[in-house]
Amino acid sequence: MNPPFHETTPDEDPYLGAIRAEIPGYDRLQEAAIGAIPFPPASALELGIGTAETTRRLLAAHPGAQVTGLDSSPDMVFRARRLVADVRLGRMEDPLPDGPWDLVISVLSAHLLDEQRERDLFRRVREQARSLVIADRFGESAARLAEWCGGEIVWTEGKLAVIAADYR
Repeated sequence: MNPPFHETTPDEDPYLGAIRAEIPGYDRLQEAAIGAIPFPPASALELGIGTAETTRRLLAAHPGAQVTGLDSSPDMVFRARRLVADVRLGRMEDPLPDGPWDLVISVLSAHLLDEQRERDLFRRVREQARSLVIADRFGESAARLAEWCGGEIVWTEGKLAVIAADYR
């Protein structure tokens, strides 16, 4: 069973506090990402799980989901394992953990990839997932990324955007 969701405060996790200070719309971006999930997922893969804040929110909205996390930082993998047992050290550029996945979700990680790696990631996600939600600082590239992943922009605020694709 997944632990209950509670809002993490900066005192509990200074890294999360730093993200909120750097990105004033962070909590709205998170809410929009969770709201963009097209159907209740039984299985989800979070790319760039980081502090596991997205996973906390996903599990609050969909308590039956089984989440697997992926992150390239050993420290973030260690932190995320407090919430999710299946967190793996790896990069988005590496082969994805075996699916199929009902949902692949990524918040504030996709902007780290160059265009070729973004296209490759979206191709691999489409091969293994029934849906995709990406929330990030895209700016003008959001429309291009939505086209590449076969999705649509469902929320924007300044340079922040959420893109969702339903492959069912």
